[in-house]
Amino acid sequence: MSAKIKYTDEPLGEPKVVPDFLPAPEDLVFKEEGVKVTLVDVSGTYVAEVRPGSTERHNKPGFRVRAAVVETPKGPYYVKMTGPAKTVAAAEPDFAAFLRSLKPSAP
Repeated sequence: MSAKIKYTDEPLGEPKVVPDFLPAPEDLVFKEEGVKVTLVDVSGTYVAEVRPGSTERHNKPGFRVRAAVVETPKGPYYVKMTGPAKTVAAAEPDFAAFLRSLKPSAP
């Protein structure tokens, strides 16, 4: 890792208003067999601690997170897939098939 992230206490300045870039709500949520699923898809640079409590950080551009919140009668479940964008894109059909295979259990 060649680039280090430097954190400062400087003021952020004036915030910018970003126009809505999310897909329509019906493209983010689907209902399958009584289970509501909310989808999340984010691309960018993966920044995380190398080890818990470490000051050293991963700094990997070109990563993607594909996640879902699955709402069931027994409470929500969270499913997440993180990796290089090409790897996540290749696994997308399997991720979608997995989500569509979820069925609520009898109460």
